[in-house]
Amino acid sequence: MNSEQSIFPPGKAALFKGPGKPFEIIASEIPPINDGEILVKTLYTTLCGSDIHTYCGRRQEPPNVVLGHEIVGDILWLPEGRTVTDFRGQPVSLGDRITWSIFAVPTHVEPPRKDMPQKSDQLFKYGHTSASGNDVFNGGLADYCILRPNTAFIKLSTDIPLNVAATISCAHATVAGALRVAGDIAGKKVLVFGAGLLGLSCTAMCKEAGASWIGLVDTDESRLDWGNKFGTDETYLATTTPSWPEVDVVFDMTGSPDAMKSGLNSLALGGSAIWIGAVYPAKPVDVDAQQVVRKLLTIKGLHNYNYDDFVNATAFIETNYKKYAFSELVEKEYALVEVEEAFKFAHEHKPIRVGIKLN
Repeated sequence: MNSEQSIFPPGKAALFKGPGKPFEIIASEIPPINDGEILVKTLYTTLCGSDIHTYCGRRQEPPNVVLGHEIVGDILWLPEGRTVTDFRGQPVSLGDRITWSIFAVPTHVEPPRKDMPQKSDQLFKYGHTSASGNDVFNGGLADYCILRPNTAFIKLSTDIPLNVAATISCAHATVAGALRVAGDIAGKKVLVFGAGLLGLSCTAMCKEAGASWIGLVDTDESRLDWGNKFGTDETYLATTTPSWPEVDVVFDMTGSPDAMKSGLNSLALGGSAIWIGAVYPAKPVDVDAQQVVRKLLTIKGLHNYNYDDFVNATAFIETNYKKYAFSELVEKEYALVEVEEAFKFAHEHKPIRVGIKLN
């Protein structure tokens, strides 16, 4: 670490030790910042659904991981003597607010396809990597985050609430990818399964994309109450007999095999099912192949997102963060040292999001 970097004090990080085990709060010095890296002061991290799945043991992560990948922060250190620009080509300076992609593609690795960088070999993912040695600041539940080379980061206005800005880099970017995969939404009837942040973001994006009708389905009636704030025309309790109309596009944000099957059964001739939520092991989906063939249906999946999705999600939030009640969806905030209580609350009460505010 050079003298300029050494002015920053040690930072805290919360280590996830495994399901059923308490988090460990540690203090660590900032390691030397390598060429092409950027040091960020983390300001806010939201607990994504996948973080909760990890906490509960439904998803497996390496030991001693610093969870959290929905992050926003301010730039603390940049390479001296060079102009640094964000992914949209805007110059950045110390103190600028940024959010960044969940992944970084190693410099020597070529993505399998230009539109699928998130599936590159040897991919680095924030909030999904073991904290070992001095490599501690690689997830959202820490005072700092060191951005690897080839991380797509975007400068943000400080007018955007922190609890909204943090969610761009996972939930909204993933939904932007879902709409990309679905194709033109204008004039189409859309049904969204899951009234979490993904589902509510999806209804809002579909509204802005010109959908003619948007339905929202969930097993939790209290979550459905959010629907009218996010562009939904009708809401439906999943535990009742389906009463929604045939639709052109179904988005599944739940990962529930029953929901995905119900969505397929809801499609009109030539319809498309976009599956986003199936990111942990579950029973197979019972698909009627004859129905898929005779109705000319399409099933598409998306995991994470690409760079265009990240840019489009950022633009969507910049334009619409005041129009839709995104800031209300973080129902409770905690400090980093309260991370145990934060996860317990998120698991037991199932809010849309819980926020971790870092000083």
